[in-house]
Amino acid sequence: MKVSVIGATGYTGYELIKILVRHPRFEIGCLVSETYEGKAFSEVYPVFRNLCDTIIMGRDYETVAKQSDAVFLCLPHAAAQQAANFFHSKGLKVVDLSADFRIKDKALYEKVYKTEHVYPELLAQAAYGMPEIFTEEVKNATMTANPGCYPTTVIMPLFPVIKAGLIDETYIIADSKSGVSGAGRKADLSLSYCEVNEDFRPYNIFGHRHNPEMNHILERAGRKADVLFTAHLLPVNKGIETTLYARTDRTAGEIAACMKDFYKDRRFVRIYDNGHIPSLKDVVDTNFIDISVFEKDGKLIIVSAIDNLIKGSSGVAVQNLNLMCGLEETAGII
Repeated sequence: MKVSVIGATGYTGYELIKILVRHPRFEIGCLVSETYEGKAFSEVYPVFRNLCDTIIMGRDYETVAKQSDAVFLCLPHAAAQQAANFFHSKGLKVVDLSADFRIKDKALYEKVYKTEHVYPELLAQAAYGMPEIFTEEVKNATMTANPGCYPTTVIMPLFPVIKAGLIDETYIIADSKSGVSGAGRKADLSLSYCEVNEDFRPYNIFGHRHNPEMNHILERAGRKADVLFTAHLLPVNKGIETTLYARTDRTAGEIAACMKDFYKDRRFVRIYDNGHIPSLKDVVDTNFIDISVFEKDGKLIIVSAIDNLIKGSSGVAVQNLNLMCGLEETAGII
């Protein structure tokens, strides 16, 4: 099966190619990047020499559609709308890594991203690509919207316990820290080495775009959640660590048991209630999410960790396409 990557030279594209070159069923079709058109992918990333020497194309979507069965869209929000509609209309399977199809409420999307959504029918069709929670939707989808990286670390631990009514969902604090790659591969003074190194700071307080996505998806657990979310920038390349605070009348063992039952037999979810605290080194360069549960006197702390570019982006994108194609979800990822 031929798969193509639109926006192939960013960090998510790089991680996608790492997975695709070893995937047993997917073959790289086209790689698209207007910035590096005409160059071999291995010129942009020399580590891929003799592994992926594919010549990068410009924005010739007609040719891509003819040479592909599926596409990954690694494009900014708004820009992905047109591409998603084009490829979907041509009968290709689409996995969109942007934010354009995550929020089903058109008015909420437009309020959060301050741009019009011009394909509401496609928005309604797209599955939310958190495969451990919305498995059947992803399996039956022809288009899947990848979750945000921060929402992955918040929604996956909380969804089972909110659904089971084990915590007070009306007041949840999510304190998250991400590596610099989460901002993308771009020139930006605030993300330069001297600005980030030996520093640590929150950003977009009360205004981060992923917060509405968290609450929007958690509502599907059957209760209206209210997550107070703050993102922080860590002076590391990759990884997200999130600490969640909530109230509960259950023990850590009961909370963990609920999660373990919900995610039974899901290879990429690792849950601890033995005092182990997840760290970035446990998960970076993997498609795992590690979750640990702690409780004392009705106060609950859940810690989760992922690689923001893999479980938070490219790894779960391949996991989604695997399911959409009837393959084992672990194919090419483990």
